[in-house]
Amino acid sequence: MSNYKCPKGHISTEPDYCSECGAKIQGSIEQVITVNPPDNLPKLTKNAITCPACTAPHDPNSGHFCEICGYNFNTGVHGEIPIKSAEYKVLSAEYPLPTQHLALSTQHSLEITITVDPALRNAESPEAPNQPPIILRLDKDSNLIGRLSVARGINPEIALNFDTAVSHRHALINRQSDGTFTLRDIDSSNGTVLNTLELTPMVDAVLKDGDEFTLGHWTRIKVRFV
Repeated sequence: MSNYKCPKGHISTEPDYCSECGAKIQGSIEQVITVNPPDNLPKLTKNAITCPACTAPHDPNSGHFCEICGYNFNTGVHGEIPIKSAEYKVLSAEYPLPTQHLALSTQHSLEITITVDPALRNAESPEAPNQPPIILRLDKDSNLIGRLSVARGINPEIALNFDTAVSHRHALINRQSDGTFTLRDIDSSNGTVLNTLELTPMVDAVLKDGDEFTLGHWTRIKVRFV
């Protein structure tokens, strides 16, 4: 199988747009390259396992937490690694939990509506597909957003296979112990924008009813608590 190098340095299996980040690939067959493992990839042992929460590979010798989503392989609990919140300070008697945040803690599930918004398309994006809205109810504690990859064993709960600028492992929607949900960009190639603010990778942002976030070429996702 031929491989191509995209302008951002990724290895793509597709000649026109990068299969990893969706960037347009200039040139032709002369860009076919030999694939060598990047030097910055973690050196996994033959005992490497797959995180059951986000499907990321994990080396047991590196500890019992998933480096991507915080899953605890010993206890089976999600998100135990303390990660900074993008929205709230550490709570205390001096900084009580906001009223709206308390109201959300009683919610049990999250419903998302996925749409294609051609207005999000940039100059390098392909034409937006005629994709009808997709409505999903999220009942799991951890929900991976990304694109399906059979070869890499990636099967996202929120599969956006129609948008090539979405990373295979792009972001996570996690249910917290108080019943709220958070959105976390897991160091995707093209980033995630919540409302109008681009998320800092690996930093949780608390989701509120009616929030919208965008990613990829033209994918928009609206959040509703049910």
